[in-house]
Amino acid sequence: MTLAEYRETLKALSDRLVAIQRPIRILDAIKWPARVREQFFAAGCTQMPAVDAAYYEALSLAFAPDAKLAELSEFKAEVKRRLGKQDPLGSILLANAEQYQLVIYLLLNRGKLDFLRHSRALYGSTYDHFRGDKKPIYEVAELMCGIFAQPAADRLSQEFPKTLTAESAVSQLSGRLSGYFDEDRVQVKLSDGIVADAAAGGDSIKMNSGARFSERDLRVLEVHEGWVHVGTTINGRRQPWATWLSVGSPRITAVQEGLAVLMEMLTFVSFPHRAKRINDRILATRLAEDGADFLQVFDYFRTRGYSETECYVIAQRVFRGGMVTGGVPFTKDISYCRGFVENVNFMRSAIAAGLPELIPMLFVGKVTLDDIPLLYEKLLEGIVAPPRYLPPMFADLNSLYVWLGFSSGLNRINMRRVQRHYRELFASLPNVMPLPKAHHHHRGHGGEAEGGRKD
Repeated sequence: MTLAEYRETLKALSDRLVAIQRPIRILDAIKWPARVREQFFAAGCTQMPAVDAAYYEALSLAFAPDAKLAELSEFKAEVKRRLGKQDPLGSILLANAEQYQLVIYLLLNRGKLDFLRHSRALYGSTYDHFRGDKKPIYEVAELMCGIFAQPAADRLSQEFPKTLTAESAVSQLSGRLSGYFDEDRVQVKLSDGIVADAAAGGDSIKMNSGARFSERDLRVLEVHEGWVHVGTTINGRRQPWATWLSVGSPRITAVQEGLAVLMEMLTFVSFPHRAKRINDRILATRLAEDGADFLQVFDYFRTRGYSETECYVIAQRVFRGGMVTGGVPFTKDISYCRGFVENVNFMRSAIAAGLPELIPMLFVGKVTLDDIPLLYEKLLEGIVAPPRYLPPMFADLNSLYVWLGFSSGLNRINMRRVQRHYRELFASLPNVMPLPKAHHHHRGHGGEAEGGRKD
C-alpha cells in the first residue's frame, strides 16, 4: 500500500485498540475500600483484612471478560490481515493486544493462586534479572535500601510541613502544569476513591480529598505525575497516526515508572525516605512471593521505622488483587526500580552507540525500550511525530549527556579504598551537628519554589 494508505490503516487500527482497552482498568478492579483499612486499625492491626476471592467476585468489572477477549482476538486477526504478519508497528499493536488479554486473565483470577502467574507475566518477579545483568531485582533493592537507611539519610531528612489542603494543592498544581502544557489542558481534580495521595490517569491528576500536601509534594507531583505520566499521554494523543501511544498496557509500566523516578532525581526533588520507600516495596513484594502474609509484611515494616499508616499502605499495595494469606502478591511495584535502572542503562547505551537522538523518544508516548529504535525510524519516515512536551533536560541533552558521562566514569573508581581513606580522616571529628534547615528558592516550569509528590 502507499504511505498515505499505510498511515490511515495504522490510525484506524490504533484508534480501535484505544477504544477496546478503555474499560480495562486494573487498579479499579483490585482496589480495597476505606472500610477495610478502618476495620484493620479498629482491630489493633492484628486481624487479616477481609479481602478474598469472594470479595473480588462481588467487585464487578467494567466489561464482559469473554466478550472483551473475543474482541481482542478479532483485533489481532485484523492487524495481521490489514498490515501483514511481519509489519513492525503491527507487531507492537499485537503485543499490546496480547497484554490486555493477559490483564483480563489476571483480573479473572483475583484472590486466587493463578493471579501471581499472570502478574509475573505482566510485571515480572523480584527474582528477575535486569536485562544484560546477572543481579536479581531484589538484590539491587536491598542494596539501595541499605544506602537510604544510613545514619546520614536520617540527619539529612527534613520535615516538609503538609500545610496545604487538597483544594489548595489542586489550585497550585493546576497553575504549575498550565505553564508546562501550554497547548493542552491538564485537569487536576479532587477524588475520594484513590488509595494514594495523588494519581495520574490520562490527561488528569486526581488528588485525595482527605490528604494534605507540602510544597515539596507539589513539586514531586509536577514532575512525576505531570511531566512524565500525563506528558507521555498527551504526546501520544497528539500522534497523527500512531494513536495507540497514548495508552499503556503493562508492558510499558517499567519505562513509565522508572522515568518518573528518574525525573524526581534530575530535578532534585526526591529525598532519602521516599527513595527508601520505593525500594522497600520491592522487598515487601519479595516477602509476599516467598509466602509471607499481610500481617507478616505489615509487622516487618514496623521494624524498619515506618508508621503504622505507612506499613498498611505498603502491604496493601503488594497484596491488592492477590491473596492476603501470602504467596500471591501483585508485582507491579518492582517497576519503579527496574525501570529506573534499565532507563539509565538505555540512555548510557544510546550515547555510547552515538545515538543520543533516541533518548527523547522515551517521551513520545507509552513505550518500551525495545520499541524506541523502530519508533525513531518511523519518525524519520514521517509516520510517528516527535514528542511535543519534553522536560528541559531532555529537550537539550547537553547536561544530561555530561551527567551520564560522569556517572559512567565514576563507576570505574574503587570506592572501598576511597571511603577507607576518608573514614580515617573523619574519625577524629567530634559529634556531628544536624544540618540547619535550608531555605532554597527553586523555580521550575509552571510555578515558583519547590514541590513534591504522591505515591
